[in-house]
Amino acid sequence: MEETSKWYVVHTYSGYENKVKANIEKIIENRGMHDLFDQVVVPVQDTIEMKNNVKKAVQRKIYPGYVLLKMVMTDDTWYVVRNTRGVTSFVGPASKPVPLTDEEIITMGIEVPDFELDLDLGELVRVITGPFEGSTGNVKEINHQKKTVSITLSVFGRETQVEVDYHVLQRM
Repeated sequence: MEETSKWYVVHTYSGYENKVKANIEKIIENRGMHDLFDQVVVPVQDTIEMKNNVKKAVQRKIYPGYVLLKMVMTDDTWYVVRNTRGVTSFVGPASKPVPLTDEEIITMGIEVPDFELDLDLGELVRVITGPFEGSTGNVKEINHQKKTVSITLSVFGRETQVEVDYHVLQRM
């Protein structure tokens, strides 16, 4: 039975996220473990900061102190990651790290499932996650490029058009 790779989270010393990522990638390269590791990620977000009245584009770590790994969990991969300089622990019980669930992966924006949207304009849909969870509305517009759908919801008794990602909708 072939193991599939899953997302795991490791805790690092503060400020060591990029060093940990580089160290793990170097070990993967040196030991030829490419088949066991898919991705090593330090999630960042582009933001604008004001410093001395000057706007500057900067990258902020979304989860400071954490590195995300998509890997096949084996004794070897656990050992490599756990003994990488700067790693304090896996998130989860020490003996058995717990992979992220599909819902956590989507919510954190790590991966968005790739699927075709089979909705029609005017169709009634329910929002299954996010700030509008549980709301129902009609499809007004579908943007295949951005993978979003504009729907009208009743917000505080008023019809309001909102744009949501494909993956948060369910047919009624």
